[in-house]
Amino acid sequence: MTKTILTPNNETLLTRIRKSRAAYFMLAPYFILFTLFTILPVLMAMGVSLTYFDALSLPRFIGWSNYLKLFLEDDLFMKALQNTLVLALVTGPLSYLLCLLFAWIINEFKGWTRALLTLVFYAPSICGQAYLIWNIILTGDRYGFLNGLLMNLGVIQEAILWMQTEKYVLPMLIVVQMWLSLGTGFLAFIAGLQTIDKALYEAAAIDGVKNRWQELWFVTLPAMRPQLMFGAVMQITQSFAIADVSLQLAGNPSVNYAGSTVVTHLLDYGGIRFEMGYASAIATILFLIMIGSNKLVQRLLRGVGE
Repeated sequence: MTKTILTPNNETLLTRIRKSRAAYFMLAPYFILFTLFTILPVLMAMGVSLTYFDALSLPRFIGWSNYLKLFLEDDLFMKALQNTLVLALVTGPLSYLLCLLFAWIINEFKGWTRALLTLVFYAPSICGQAYLIWNIILTGDRYGFLNGLLMNLGVIQEAILWMQTEKYVLPMLIVVQMWLSLGTGFLAFIAGLQTIDKALYEAAAIDGVKNRWQELWFVTLPAMRPQLMFGAVMQITQSFAIADVSLQLAGNPSVNYAGSTVVTHLLDYGGIRFEMGYASAIATILFLIMIGSNKLVQRLLRGVGE
């Protein structure tokens, strides 16, 4: 009579939990909170998106009607989606590369100089008065900083209503969003650079790495893959979830909806019109776009340093 031996590769989940019950017990509070406040709300939103729900009466199942209306009838959603994609495709990759570049440069400094530069670059992302500063800069009269500077240089002859002129709204939002984008991902890159073993650079030099760019590609970036993945997720989430910068600078609604994004459209239907089913459909589409973008970026980052 033979006995079945479970190896680490084929042992059941229950067996692994029993063997590592202390570790799973320590992780349980996080998984419980994550399930209750992340997974469950996402699943509920997907379910509500298939209903008509005005937050007053019980949800009424209507199938795919919200999604059909979203893509076939809602021109404002298509405008918001277009603006969101432009903002994401411009600010996402650029801010990601700038976070990495500035982190790499700042890491070359030592002591208080590095700490001060890190604070200077990180401060805009946590500054509560950031929008107040940019509202002053973009004031649409001759006393606005940007108008005053350009008029003094002779670039323009009269003040421009920056956030009330359709063609300027989206470019200005991109500029401000780039200024605000050195946030959590930037700090993750700084931390990742400081944990790289210096012996890796010595070994790389012996193997034929000759300059700093080769060090960056063959040593630094492969050693920072966890931070690169984390930074990519944060930048993608931030770029697709742009709303506050548009609401604070362009208003809601912005002129001809030039600054409208998917999230501002979601807030309109969910927070003002209380059409929760339709708002949930918008949120579901945004969630799927974010998931797809994250999968694409992760696939691209797997080839770094190879």
